[in-house]
Amino acid sequence: MIRVGHGYDVHRFAENRDLFLGGVKIDYEMGLLGHSDADVLLHAVSDALLGAAALGDIGKHFPDSDEKYKGIDSMILLRHVVALLKEKGYAVVNVDATVIAQKPKIGRFTQQMAENIAAACGVDADRINVKATTEENLGFTGRLEGISSHAVCLIESI
Repeated sequence: MIRVGHGYDVHRFAENRDLFLGGVKIDYEMGLLGHSDADVLLHAVSDALLGAAALGDIGKHFPDSDEKYKGIDSMILLRHVVALLKEKGYAVVNVDATVIAQKPKIGRFTQQMAENIAAACGVDADRINVKATTEENLGFTGRLEGISSHAVCLIESI
């Protein structure tokens, strides 16, 4: 059996925070605000995978009311999601994700992000695609208020 999932996440910019996207630390004047490291890309991917397996969302599994997740590396969360899928009898087939950010420009980092996600998912890097786009100065991302991400995935029974 194959199943499709979609994930979406958004975080606002905040001062005095590091910016992590797809497990890559990006040098930028602001980071993203969140209980964890606020890696909006990994959160969208995690939500897509959880949704495909009908396992809820990251808020259910990693609530921001739980101090053990404060500041946690979202790669740890993604690896945990992949383990949950395996327990339920699923494996990742592929992921396609888009990061929406006016700034910073992240095109040069997308391959490393895809490789990080692939490693966490236990698949070859050619099964993971990460793209970046702007919203042409429109909306909250265009006004430099934050970053959002969408992810779509396919999982299969193992």
